[in-house]
Amino acid sequence: MSSSGMTYFRRIRRRTRSAVPSRIPSGAVGHTTIRAHRRTATVAVASALALTALAACGTSSSDNGDSDGGDSGNAANAAAPLDAKTKVTLTIDCMPPAAEKAELKQWKEDVAAFNKKYPNVTIKGKQTDPCLEPPRFTAMLKAKSQPDVFYTYFTDLQQVLDNDGAQDISAYVNDKSVPALGDMDPNVLNVLKKDDKLYGLPYSNYTMGLLVNRKLFKKAGLDPNSPPTTWAEVRTAAKKIAALGDGVSGFGEYSAGNNGGWHFTATTYGLGGDIVSKDGKKAAFNNDTGKQVVDNLKAMRWDDNSMGKTQLLKWGDLQKQMAADKLGMFLAAPDDITYMVQNLGAKYDDFGMGPIPGQKATLFGGNDYMIKKGSSPDQIKAAIAWINFKFLQPGKGQFDWARTKADGLPVGLPQPNFWTGDSKTTDDKARAASSTMPVENFQAFTDKPVTGKAEPPKAQEVYKVLDTLMSAVLTNENADADKLLKTAEQQVNQVLANQ
Repeated sequence: MSSSGMTYFRRIRRRTRSAVPSRIPSGAVGHTTIRAHRRTATVAVASALALTALAACGTSSSDNGDSDGGDSGNAANAAAPLDAKTKVTLTIDCMPPAAEKAELKQWKEDVAAFNKKYPNVTIKGKQTDPCLEPPRFTAMLKAKSQPDVFYTYFTDLQQVLDNDGAQDISAYVNDKSVPALGDMDPNVLNVLKKDDKLYGLPYSNYTMGLLVNRKLFKKAGLDPNSPPTTWAEVRTAAKKIAALGDGVSGFGEYSAGNNGGWHFTATTYGLGGDIVSKDGKKAAFNNDTGKQVVDNLKAMRWDDNSMGKTQLLKWGDLQKQMAADKLGMFLAAPDDITYMVQNLGAKYDDFGMGPIPGQKATLFGGNDYMIKKGSSPDQIKAAIAWINFKFLQPGKGQFDWARTKADGLPVGLPQPNFWTGDSKTTDDKARAASSTMPVENFQAFTDKPVTGKAEPPKAQEVYKVLDTLMSAVLTNENADADKLLKTAEQQVNQVLANQ
């Protein structure tokens, strides 16, 4: 699997929207599943509707189509949507396991509804939990054993293509096969393209912003409905929150486990900077923007003492601090809140979000489905029809928020968040109408959407280098920002030279 900005721990979290006992305002009761990396759920055998749980290696699609796949069909035929009479079988990744009862129920309901429209399409779901593990994913690609419709992260495209694993679906995806295509965030679609060819369709996505503890904001005399939008404002607010005492920190940051480098990247994007050059061959952060990031952190840590003494933090540490009301702010994605509610006993009411400080751009990521290279044209059309039916229709499938609420799952987080235009308006309204949490707490985040920006190439290796920079700044009061940036630049250039 290619490098990801969130690290393996964070990236596999984004499959479900499970409820939390006694924490959701509606009183819904569910089970803890959204953080797939923090629990070991049983991989179960599917029941009803002929949803067969396949072996982890998946199955080949060669029995259903020619070896040339979609490349052999002409453009006119490819552009036509799936004929309802077409008979085809699909194996599909990331079917919810039995432990995720509500999600599995919804999957079965959607398969049944899909089969009313396409009665001759057989869906065979593959249950793996988590949906993707790096070693298994890489081995699967090399063995050509991925399901016909397989789950990936946004950052996996190059690895998939290096293994000749995914079908070019450009000719098949249009406003007939995916009616809401025109309202899809082009930045999300672009990350699934290479050389203007489209290889996947999104399932979910996230953008990063500033997560705040509303209780601490109020105690410090700050307005939680107006989170800071610049780093100068963050610094001022952090000092006021830290002044509450009792071990409270105003702002928290990572500096271990590659998470520090990931957040250095997010912060740099917010200020309009880059981590690598446009051609992806050279480091691009040893400049005034990079120095601003380092100097600001150094000032908050050592001059203001608003970041606490405990450093070398990785993913999970800041969430624990905030859930315990010991931290005022940190950079995060919306579903960090669900993690704190489900796993740390927090309440949705206590948190809010604003845009990433600077607002020039924000780091984004997510997951998607691709179609196995060599699939027949009918399989490709059927796969796109299913992906659209289940994941890309406002008001239906995964965006049926009324059903999600009725099934005891939380509703209200601004994620997935890849709609624009009329589809966004429709989805926002439906999400708010079925919300199980105070959506107004995220209004500062949703009302000021920031353009998403993909992670750099060789992300994990780059982040590992930048971790060293972050840890030095946060643990050494005398750290030399210029020297740290220069050393990191040289090391990242070496990483990029080995692509």
